Amino acid sequence: MRRRTVLGSATTAAAALLGPLTVPASARAAARASGAGSGAGQPYASYWFPDTLPSGSPGEGVVWRSLKDWRPEEDADLPFNRASVPLARRFTPVAANTSARPGQARISALVAFDHTAGNPAQGGGSADYYALTQWAYLDELVFWGGSAGEGLILAPNAPVVDAAHRNGVPVLGTVFLPPVGHGGTLRWTRDLVQRDASGGYPLADRLAQVAVAHGFDGWFVNAETEGGDAALAGHMHGFLRRMRTLCDAHGLRLTWYDALTRTGEVGWQGALNETNRDFFHDARGKVSDAMFLDFRWTPDSLASSGRFAEDLGRDRYALQAGVDVEQEGWNTDVDWDALVPTDKPHTVSYGFYRPEWTLTHLGEKERTPERFHAADDRFWTGTSLDPTQAWHPGGGWRAPAAVVADRSTIDAVPFATTFNTGHGLRWYEEGRATSDAQWNHLGLQDRLPARRWALTTTGTRPQVSFDFADAWHGGSSLLVAGRLDAPVTIELYSTRLPAGPHTTVSLTHRAAEGSAGVSVELAVALAEPDRPGAPVPFIYLPAGTARPDAAGWVTATVRLGPHLPVSGTRTVRTLGVRITPVDGPPGGTAPATSWRLGALAVRDGHQAPDAPPRALRVTDAAPDGDGTTALRLAWQPAPGRVRHYALHRVLPDGTRRFLGATCQHAFFVPGLRPEQDEKTARFTLHTVGELYTHSSSSASTSHPW
Repeated sequence: MRRRTVLGSATTAAAALLGPLTVPASARAAARASGAGSGAGQPYASYWFPDTLPSGSPGEGVVWRSLKDWRPEEDADLPFNRASVPLARRFTPVAANTSARPGQARISALVAFDHTAGNPAQGGGSADYYALTQWAYLDELVFWGGSAGEGLILAPNAPVVDAAHRNGVPVLGTVFLPPVGHGGTLRWTRDLVQRDASGGYPLADRLAQVAVAHGFDGWFVNAETEGGDAALAGHMHGFLRRMRTLCDAHGLRLTWYDALTRTGEVGWQGALNETNRDFFHDARGKVSDAMFLDFRWTPDSLASSGRFAEDLGRDRYALQAGVDVEQEGWNTDVDWDALVPTDKPHTVSYGFYRPEWTLTHLGEKERTPERFHAADDRFWTGTSLDPTQAWHPGGGWRAPAAVVADRSTIDAVPFATTFNTGHGLRWYEEGRATSDAQWNHLGLQDRLPARRWALTTTGTRPQVSFDFADAWHGGSSLLVAGRLDAPVTIELYSTRLPAGPHTTVSLTHRAAEGSAGVSVELAVALAEPDRPGAPVPFIYLPAGTARPDAAGWVTATVRLGPHLPVSGTRTVRTLGVRITPVDGPPGGTAPATSWRLGALAVRDGHQAPDAPPRALRVTDAAPDGDGTTALRLAWQPAPGRVRHYALHRVLPDGTRRFLGATCQHAFFVPGLRPEQDEKTARFTLHTVGELYTHSSSSASTSHPW
C-alpha cells in the first residue's frame, strides 16, 4: 500500500506561509487573555500549541493558545467541555454470526468531526453532522485534528466523550506534530518534550491534567516533523515514559503513531520493528498502550509485527493497522486476508482513518440524517444491512460486523431509550415538537440497537431505519415500513438486566396515518443462543395493537414477573419487538405498514422522583452583532442519576420554547431577542431522568433586556 501521511485538517497547507516562531511574552499574554471563555461567545473544544505560538495573526475564528500556559481554574470554557458520563463497562454477547470473533482484532477510528478550531463544545444548529452510532464495534475513538494554522493539540468535546462513554468506548485527544511541508517545525517538537529544572517533562504533566479535567481517556501522539536526531528521539522517548507513568496513575491511555524512529528521523514503517519499538515497548516494559501502524503495511510486515509484539510480551492486537477510508469508504482496496484472515487467528487490529466518509461523500442535497445513517449502517454492517448475514465470501468490503463481535453496556435497571441518534430536524418532548430548529448534540444520543438490523420473518422483509419525521423524545424514532405479510421480529438490545417480580417494560409506539394496523409484542429472551449465529430464544408478550386511527402515541406496559422462572436465571439477555399485520384478507395483498417505536423503558418497581437542579444563573451576556444576545448559563447539578438537563424559555403568553439540552452543568444560548414586548427573558431548567421523566419542579432565572 502506498505511504499516506496522517495529516490534520486542510488548513495545514496554509501554515507553510507562517513566519519564524518567535513570539514575545507580551503577545503570548495577549493571546492567552483572548482565549475561549473570555466573554459570552460560543465555547469550542480546546486546542493549543505546545508552547511557542506562530508569528503573525490567526485566521478568523482561531485563537492561538499555549498549553504550557493553560490552567484549569482560568479556563472559562471548561464547564462546557467537561464530560459528565463515566466510561461504562462492556460485555460481549454471543456473536450475531459465525465469522465475527471476540477477543481478537479490535477496531479504532480517527474521526475529524470538524476542523481543529471548529468543534462546538455543546453541539450546533444543524442536523448535518457525523452522528456516529456504531459504538458496539469500536474499541477506541481518536478525536482527530491539529494543524499548524490553528493548534497542534486537540482535546475532544464533551458530547462526543459522553456518547462514547455511554457505550464503553474510550476517547483520545490528538497531539499532531506536522511534516515540514504542512507547516511543521522542530521547534514545536522540542517544545513538547522540553525538560524543567528538575528534569521533568512539564508538557506531559499538562496533557494528563487536561485529560483528567475534561474527563476523556488519553492521547494519540503523532510526531511527523522531519529533521530530528537521535538526541531528540531520546527526549521523545523520555516524554512518553513520563506519559506512561501519568497514564497509569490516572487511568489514561496512550497510542503512538508509527512515524518517528529512534534515529530522530521520520520513517513510516508500516510495522513494529527495532526502529520504532522503544516508543511502544522498551527494556522497562510498556510505553504506549497501542501503536497505529502506517498505511504502507504489507502481509509480511503485519505478520512479523504481530510476532514481534508477542516476543516483547505484548498483545499483538495492541497494534492497529491503518485503513484509510477518507476518500473511498467501502470501495477502499484493503488486503483483508492479510489483516483479518478467515482460516486462522486475526493478524493484528486495525484503525479506520476518517470513517466520516459516510457523511462527507454525500452530495449537498443528499446530506440528510436518513441518507447518512443508511450509508453508515452499510459501512459497518455490510450490504445485507443485517449483522446475522454480514459475511459475504469473495473480495470487496469486509464490514466490521462480519469481523468483530459487538459489545453492549446495558446491564443495569433502569434502562430507557428513545432511539435518539444525537441529531435531528426538530426536537420532540412527549411526542410533540417543541422546537422546529435543526440540531446536533451527541451527548444526548441514546444507547441504540447495535445489530442493525437483525430481524426474522417468513414473509417479506420490511425496511427498518431511524426516522426523523416524528419522534417521542429527542429527534428520531425507529421506523418499520413495508408490506407485512407475516410476523416480523426485530432484535433490539443485548442486555444483562436483572429482573424480578416488579420489573416492567414499557413500549411507546404508533402507526402512521394511512398505515396498516399491527399487533405489537415485546420479545424477551432469558437465555442467549447456544452458538454464534443461532436464533435468539425469544418469548413474546402482548403489548397492544397500533392502528392509524388511534390517538397518536400510545404506551403499553408489560410485567415480566409472571414470566420469570421460579428459580435459576432471572436476567434479561435480549430485548426486541414482534409486530404482526392485522389488516388485509388472508392471502391478499397486504396494506403498507408504517409503524414507529418511540421509546422503550425497563424499570423495577417504583422509581424515586427526579430532583431539580439548583441555582440557575446567567454567568455572562454579550451582543451577537446582529441585534441578538448570547448568554452563558450555569447551575448546580441535581442529586442522583441524571440523563440530561433541558432548558426552556418561558414566553410572555406562558408557552415554553425548547432552547437546548446538555449533560453538563453549563450551557450557551445564542441568538436571543425580546419576544412579545417582554422586558425580561425568563428561563427554566428541568432534570431529565434515566427514564426520560422530568423533575416536577425546575430552576429558573431571568435576563433583563
